[in-house]
Amino acid sequence: MPIVIRLDRELVERKMTLTELSERVGITVANLSILKTGKARAVRLSTLESICRELNCQPGDIIEYVAESEAR
Repeated sequence: MPIVIRLDRELVERKMTLTELSERVGITVANLSILKTGKARAVRLSTLESICRELNCQPGDIIEYVAESEAR
């Protein structure tokens, strides 16, 4: 899939756990885990906004397009 989720990288940089982020944004750990592992098929803009607010980052820091030819 050419869209790659980099949530794990942002969490490591901020020394924050998925559980802590979950509590701050009001989203279940299970749903954040689905997003983090790249299994999510969609993400609401309000969810993305909440994550970016808490991580003090831009959407492009979390979501990245990687051409299929580059992914291999």
